[in-house]
Amino acid sequence: MKKNPGVELERLQARGLRRRRVTREARALPTIEVAGRQLVNFAANDYLGLACEPRVAAALAAGARRWGAGAGAAHLLSGHTRAHAEFEESLADFLGCEAALLFSTGYMANLGAIGALAGRGDSVVEDKLNHASLIDAAVLSRARLLRYAHADTAAAARRLEQATGDVVLATDGVFSMDGDLAPLADLNALAARHEAILMVDDAHGFGVLGAHGRGSLEHCGLAPGSVPVHVVTLGKALGVFGAAVAGSRDLIDTLVQRARSWIYTTALPPALAAALGVSLHLAREEGWRRERVRGHIARFREGCTRAGLGLMASDTPIQPVPIGSSEHALAVAARLGERGFYVPAIRPPTVPEGGARLRITLSAAHEASQVDDLVAALAESLAPHD
Repeated sequence: MKKNPGVELERLQARGLRRRRVTREARALPTIEVAGRQLVNFAANDYLGLACEPRVAAALAAGARRWGAGAGAAHLLSGHTRAHAEFEESLADFLGCEAALLFSTGYMANLGAIGALAGRGDSVVEDKLNHASLIDAAVLSRARLLRYAHADTAAAARRLEQATGDVVLATDGVFSMDGDLAPLADLNALAARHEAILMVDDAHGFGVLGAHGRGSLEHCGLAPGSVPVHVVTLGKALGVFGAAVAGSRDLIDTLVQRARSWIYTTALPPALAAALGVSLHLAREEGWRRERVRGHIARFREGCTRAGLGLMASDTPIQPVPIGSSEHALAVAARLGERGFYVPAIRPPTVPEGGARLRITLSAAHEASQVDDLVAALAESLAPHD
C-alpha cells in the first residue's frame, strides 16, 4: 500500500480505475437485483445455471444437517470427511484421472500445485495472459518465472530452452478476460519434448467445453489424464465453490505432502462437497445445459455481426466487447444499466492499458430473448453520444 492511500485512491478515481463493490439483493441469474432494480445479469460465471439449481441447494442443506456448517479442521487433522473423499473420487472418474484433491479456491489450488512442484533453482514458464493466481504462484515458489507471448508456442519453446532445473509449463485453458483458448495440444507436445510438467488451469473450460463437458483438454482433442496437472474450479460451471487438482496418484500424494495452501488451512465445508457431488452429476448427465450455452454463444455472435459490433475472437461463454479507454467503458456499462442490463466494465490492471472492455458471460440460465435484447442494447449503447 502507498504511504498515503487516500492520494492513491484519488489518482485511481481520476483515471477511471477505482474499483467498487456492487451489493446484490437476490439470486445471481438470470437477473440481479441492485439498489432495488432488476437487471438481466451478463456478468456471472455460472455457465450451466447450477448455482441456484434446487437439487444442488437441497444437497447443500442436507449436507449441513449431516455434517454441520464447517469442517472444523484441516484435512490432515480431522477435517477430511466421506463427503470430500466421494467428491474427489467422482471428479477424478469424470476427468479420467487417477485421483483429485479438493482446495478451497482456484487461487489456492494454483499456489499449492506450483509451490509443490517448483522452487529455487527451478523454472516456471507461463503465458503472459495467465490468471493472476498462476503468476503469483510462480513468484511465491521462488522459481525462475519465464513468460511468453500470448498463445505463441514458438515463444514458449524459446522460454523452455532457457529454463533450468525442474520445469513447469503453466497455462490457462480458457483465458478469463479474452475468452480464447490456449493451444493445448501443441503445448502438451512441447512440454513432452522438453521434459516439462504441463499444468492447465481450466477454470473457465471445465463443465462447458468438450463433448462431455470435461473442458479445454477434451475440446482440444487431448485424451483424459494426458496432462499431468489439471486444475478445475468448482464455483463457475458447477455453480458451488472450491477447486481441485487432478492427475496421477503420485501427483496428488505429493500435494498432500507439500502443497502449503492445502495443508495449512481448514478443509472446505463438507456440505459444499455434498452439493458439488450433485452438481457434478447434473453437469455430467444434463448435456442440454452445454448445448443451450453454445446456442447462446452462436446467437450472440451472429447478432453482433449483423449489428456491426466488433467482438474479440472467442467460442466460449466469455464474450469480450473491446472498448478502449476506461472512461468510455464505464459510460457504455452505465448506458446498458439504464437499459436493464448488468455488464460491468473491465479496466486495467486486469486488462492492459487501452484494453478496457465489456466482459459478457453467457449462461444456460439465460433466455434466447434476453440474448437478443442485449445485442440491441449494446448497439444503442455503443452508438456515438453527444
